[in-house]
Amino acid sequence: MTALLEGRGLTYVYPGGITALSGLDLRIAKGRKLAILGPNGAGKTTLLLHLNGTLRPSSGQILLDGDIVGYERKYLNVWRRRVGLVLQDADDQLFAASVADDVSFGPLNLGLDKTEARKRVAQALAALDLSELADRPTHMLSFGQKKGAAIAGAIAMRPEVLLLDEPIAGLDWQGAALLLTELESLARNGTTLVFTTHDVDLAWSFADEVAIFGSGRVVAQGATVEILADIALLAAAELKPPFIARIGAALKASSTLASNAPLPRSEEDVLALIEKR
Repeated sequence: MTALLEGRGLTYVYPGGITALSGLDLRIAKGRKLAILGPNGAGKTTLLLHLNGTLRPSSGQILLDGDIVGYERKYLNVWRRRVGLVLQDADDQLFAASVADDVSFGPLNLGLDKTEARKRVAQALAALDLSELADRPTHMLSFGQKKGAAIAGAIAMRPEVLLLDEPIAGLDWQGAALLLTELESLARNGTTLVFTTHDVDLAWSFADEVAIFGSGRVVAQGATVEILADIALLAAAELKPPFIARIGAALKASSTLASNAPLPRSEEDVLALIEKR
């Protein structure tokens, strides 16, 4: 099956000779939630900047729907309409006078009329519980509110693929839960999600697939339950096993859970198993 978005042999060297990507290969399937896991400095953010055309590889190719992308302005415009990006630091993306103005920038740039743009802005802000902040200056937002506004701006563009750099970093549990609920809704409606994180527990409970990074390349990619249950692989990538996966393994070891039963993926799954005892 052709990948919706793909990187082949990507190499990128920053000024000063710092290699961030080193022959990296990554396939992103349509409609999936892919977590990119790895320690700081592994090249995760640099990869996202390649996947929407912000950075151009020193060598290698990006493919969209099986076709090699171009970097001329007309191609970049189409590419970035289809592939949205939300950076970890929202201050790098917010620039308009108010939240509503900022969120409307993308839809208006798509050529939508003001009525449709306002509709998209209202829907995006409501989804992230930010409607009451529509007229607030962006510089007066909290960290979490800024992150929500940046994500709302991306959602309003309705991209096919949404790239998120550490989406819940810095958010309290309520903000993180609200964001993940909205991202799950987007996924159910067909949006392909790709997010970087160092949080193996988030990847375990939320992602369909995982790509493990190390030294600027993908060390392993596959189904979440296969990759994150591989203790040796995680140790080599300087990642700890997901807590819920460890609980599941302990339940199997004690025969509380059948050896051929699927591992629990969430706190609710674990509680359900305990209640059955």
